[in-house]
Amino acid sequence: MFRNQYDTDVTTWSPAGRLFQVEYAMEAVKQGSAAIGLRSKTHVVLACVNKANSELSSHQRKIFKVDDHIGVAIAGLTADGRVLSRYMRSECINYGYTYESPLPVGRLVVQLADKAQVCTQRSWKRPYGVGLLVAGLDESGAHLYYNCPSGNYFEYQAFAIGSRSQAAKTYLERKFEKFPESSRDDLVKDALFAIRETLQGEKLTSTVCTVAVIGVGEVFNILDQKTVQSLINEFEISGEEAPTNESAAEQSGGDAGGAAPDQGGAAAEEEAAPMDI
Repeated sequence: MFRNQYDTDVTTWSPAGRLFQVEYAMEAVKQGSAAIGLRSKTHVVLACVNKANSELSSHQRKIFKVDDHIGVAIAGLTADGRVLSRYMRSECINYGYTYESPLPVGRLVVQLADKAQVCTQRSWKRPYGVGLLVAGLDESGAHLYYNCPSGNYFEYQAFAIGSRSQAAKTYLERKFEKFPESSRDDLVKDALFAIRETLQGEKLTSTVCTVAVIGVGEVFNILDQKTVQSLINEFEISGEEAPTNESAAEQSGGDAGGAAPDQGGAAAEEEAAPMDI
């Protein structure tokens, strides 16, 4: 993308009917480190790639607990994601204090989308440069939503956002039909394999990824590194690597057209490191 006369503020429409600053915010999400979510009838799993600005620094948190029944994974500007997760936490506390019951996931997602939409209609504001995968469990079951900087939101069975997320989407599209009946451990396994697809040859270890789970009888919790590493070792020992090799072959073959933008996004990600996305 490049500057033009229609991107000086977020309220200026181009002749083609586009809001460029909103599109720039969505581009920031594509440059962030990958985040993945998938759900069954009883559980939702979030996973993300941990990326540090240098070997001397720690990575930024990409998964946040909002309430016992809701959590989020982010891709994009970490600071924006931290502010929005704090807003969601406040809404859950206020609702619980008023009604003495958990806030329904769908209602919170709508409130979050409305907050993002306001920033696309005020010239003195800018859109939030972060995409959120919202995982939750309420009376109607398990839910996985994606909130976009434009103010749109969508519910998914499985979804991936961030840099090189197309490789993970390809894997999820091949497997999603079995997700509704999957067990907790199967969801975690597929989440780890999807994360592995985004690493492009880098070895998958517990230090480069974070996994969180929520489900029936289980509050939202982030798995510790030791547990994640034991799961990775278990799946590799049992010969479960084959599906990832197949999907890698498909990605290099049938999806060759989609690979170039992902590589471009990776290069842009390196350039955007100071913004910590």
